[in-house]
Formats: sequence, C-alpha cells, structure tokens
Amino acid sequence: MKNKSLAFQIWLVFSGILLAISLLLVILFPTTLRGFFTKEIYKTIENEQMVLTEFGNPENKRNEFGASGQRDRTVSHMILPIYNSFILYSNELPADFIKHTQKLAEKQTNVVERYENTLQNQTLFYVIRKFTVDGEPSYLLSYSWDTYRNDLVYTLFRQLMIVMFIVFLFSWIPSIWLARYLSKPLVTLEKHVKNISEQEWHEPVIVDRNDEIGKLGHTIEKMRQHLVRKDEAQQTLLQNISHDLKTPVMVIRGYAQSVTDGIFPKGDLTSTMNVIEEESEKLEKKIKDLLYLTKLDFLATRKPIKTTFRLDQLLSDEVDRIKWAKPELDWQLHLDGAMVLGDVEQWEKLIENLFENSLRFANKVISITLTKTKDDILLRLWNDGSPIDDHIKDRLFDPFQKGHKGEFGLGLSIVKRIADIHQTEVWAANEENGAAFYAKIPLHYGDNR
Repeated sequence: MKNKSLAFQIWLVFSGILLAISLLLVILFPTTLRGFFTKEIYKTIENEQMVLTEFGNPENKRNEFGASGQRDRTVSHMILPIYNSFILYSNELPADFIKHTQKLAEKQTNVVERYENTLQNQTLFYVIRKFTVDGEPSYLLSYSWDTYRNDLVYTLFRQLMIVMFIVFLFSWIPSIWLARYLSKPLVTLEKHVKNISEQEWHEPVIVDRNDEIGKLGHTIEKMRQHLVRKDEAQQTLLQNISHDLKTPVMVIRGYAQSVTDGIFPKGDLTSTMNVIEEESEKLEKKIKDLLYLTKLDFLATRKPIKTTFRLDQLLSDEVDRIKWAKPELDWQLHLDGAMVLGDVEQWEKLIENLFENSLRFANKVISITLTKTKDDILLRLWNDGSPIDDHIKDRLFDPFQKGHKGEFGLGLSIVKRIADIHQTEVWAANEENGAAFYAKIPLHYGDNR
C-alpha cells in the first residue's frame, strides 16, 4: 500500500470505512428496524382498538362496528367470547389458536395486553383488550401479521444498500479531490527538497497554509536558509583560508629558495632561518585552529562529554601558565568560586584564546573577574589596550574577521563555537580606558552552581 499513489490510498481508506459501516449496518440495521416496526405495529393495533371500542359503548349497536374510516387495513379484529364473535378484516385463524387466545383473555388481569405467536411459519402480533358490548363483558382481539413489517424492513434495507453502493462506487471522486488537495503542496515540497539536495537552494519555499503540511514547509524553508548561510560561510571560509595561508607559505618558500641560492635576506643564515621558523609557527597555529574549528563542528552534532570542574581554578591555572609570555603585565584576578559542568578541554581552549587576544592588545593591565549571581556565572576579561572599532565589534566572532592591523584569525571564532556548545553567551564591549570580553554561563545548564 505504501507504494501506491496517494489518491489510491485515500480511496482505499474511504472504501474501507464505508465497507465497515456497511457491514455494521447489515448486522444491526435489520434487527433495529424490526424492533422499531414491532413497536409501531403494536401501537397501530392499540390505536385501532381505541377507535373501534368507541363504538362498543352501551348506547352503540353491535352492527356499528367497523363504521369508522380511521381503521388500519393491516389490522384485523375479532370479538371474544367466540359465541359473540364477528371478524373485521380478518384472515382465517386456526380454531385452536382462537380457543387458546380466548383462554388468555379470560386469564388476563390488565385491560390491554400484548402477545406474539408463530402460526404457519409467520409471526402474529396481537393485542387483547377488555371492554363491553351492549353491556356484556367481551374481549377485543386485534392482530397483524409480520408480513407488513418484513416488507418495510426489506424495502428500507434495500434502499440503504443501494445508497451505500452508490456512495462506495463514487467515493473515488472526493478521494481524488482530497488527494490532489493534499498532494499538490507535497509535490511542491518534493521539488524544493530535490533542488536543495542538488545545492540549488536559492528559491524560497512558500507554502501558504498553517496545517501540518504548512509546518513541514516552514521547517524546510528554515533548513534551506540554514544551508544557504552555511554554504556562504564555507565559501567565505575557503576564500579566507587560501588568503591567510598563502602569505606564510610564500614567505617560507621565498626564504628557502634564497638560502638555496646562497642569499640571506636577513643578513645571515641564522636570522633568515629564524624568519622561516616564525612563519612556520604561524602556519602551524592557523592549521591547528582550522582543524579544531572543524572538530567543534563535528562535536556540536554529538552528545558532549561533561564533567564538573572549578572555573575559577581553571582561570588561575591558565594565568600562571601564560603570564610569562609578557611578564611586564599586571594581572588582576577577582574570582568567585564557581562549579561548571562541561567539556574541560574546550573550556581551556576558550580561556586560552581569550587570554591570547588580551595579551596581544594589553599595554599594562589585564583584569579577570568571575562573578556568580542567582541566575548565571559572568566572566569578564578586561585589558587596557586600544578600543575595538565599532564597525567590527559585532563581527569579531565571525571566522577570519579582519581585526586590529588587518590581521585574520580563528581564535575568537573558536571561542564563539565553544560558547554555543555550552549555551553560553559571549560578546565584546568598549569600556573606560580599554576593552573587555564577556562570557555569561547560565546556571540552568547542567549542574552549574
């Protein structure tokens, strides 16, 4: 069934529902109708008796029975006892049955009683009513055969089956309409998804509806926009990588070729080789950062490995390790105790990159503050260097964003990616006599406390 068209599947569902309803009606409808018409037959008999007995009061004559035109011709009547009896619209009843009925009438305690019996393979419904004729106590036996009931049931049941058959036969019309109504946007979405799979994703997905299909369309549009942004970021990344790696490679090749030719651009072999070493270190760092950024992209799709650690201790250890790079700087630490749940190795990389950025621009002072509030843990890293240009401040964390002195780098991009993995907000701000970087860690993330 899954391999069939949507129209066929919908028609099959409709047909199955109709077939189930039809089977249910086949089982229940005749029984229900018979019960209903049985009650109606008894009511008809009793109403007919009431009409007839109006002529059976003391001032009326026996021969006036049957004068009313309101009687139902499906009902026959007989007056008991048998020696007084005469029949109105009656088929012949067996003598034994009449005697049996007369005994029932004599034993009857209520004014009116309903009875049912089977005669000659047919069901007979009859009612016995006590009344008086010319002052004599009598019984009015009124009866009707089930032929009328069966005919009504058969007629209605046949008409119902004809209607159900017609509905079943033409159910493919609404099925096709419904299938087209549902499949048209699905076909459109299929076309868009196919284009997206072929990286043709610049046409927006527009589905003007708010049902489940509309929600699917909106989700596909979000996916398309995400892929477009990711593709643009990858293109930009490739362009910047080629540009950023080309410079140290050209320097290394140029200096190496010069040494091979016996020329020393820096005056002697040692100084020239030092330049090659420095450029090699720059190239190595850029490659490591690029690989680490790619690793973070992969880890972002996996369940992170979380451990609980002291962020204040991690900051202190990193300061002790890195402060010897510029021993003339004054490091000022104001750290509240704070436990953080996360990947320790990634947090070490985040802190290292922020410290390296501060080292690059600080003149005399670097201040590190770790403050714990009831809602979050706030890390502030301030240095007394030059303020950040306003036109790049909001884009500092983008990959290969050109910063101070036109330099490119991935350090702050790595910071942003690690922060996103740990649901942490990072930003930069110009402050009095310097610039600061912030990281706000929510307490609701894991077991931060």
